[in-house]
Amino acid sequence: MTDLRDMHAFVVRWMREHDDKKMPYHGLAHTLDVVESAMRIANAEGIGNEEMDLLNAAALFHDTGHQISGPKNHEEVSCGFAREHLPQFGFDNIQVERICQLIMATRIPQSPFDKTSRALCDADLDYLGRPDFVSKGKNLFDEMRYRGDLATQREWNELQDRFLGMHHYHTKYAKKNRDPAKKKHHEQVRQWLKDNP
Repeated sequence: MTDLRDMHAFVVRWMREHDDKKMPYHGLAHTLDVVESAMRIANAEGIGNEEMDLLNAAALFHDTGHQISGPKNHEEVSCGFAREHLPQFGFDNIQVERICQLIMATRIPQSPFDKTSRALCDADLDYLGRPDFVSKGKNLFDEMRYRGDLATQREWNELQDRFLGMHHYHTKYAKKNRDPAKKKHHEQVRQWLKDNP
């Protein structure tokens, strides 16, 4: 019997303790946002209860690797952390490995392989088609600037243009509810690049 409430409380507490001001995007707020989005998408897609529990765990643990060692190979690091801690919340080895498969599917470029992994991948990038696209994007830009990956607004928008051009949602829910706004956001980014040569 899995204990989702204790698992949730553990990850929230751990992420608060390991909060890094230089990671304004990949922190607790993003994790909780992905959990909420994943549950919403899973409900819409008709995912069953046991899979929902695995999805919930994968969403909670998917970015813990960022706090542990940074962005490089963070999915593998997140899986290591999940393998270490999930058994105490009632997950068996088979379930833990399934959760790790879901986490690995979120690596960019995403590689979902079933209904549950499609829900997690779409939840992870749900903001691309939401009204908070600009504010969430600013947090990610700031994080990448702190790391030295980007320096200017133009570099950021060139990256956004490439990413939005290659990205596609995987679930019926996201295609219906996120794609239209995502396309508008892409147009706005392209317009910015035209206006700021």
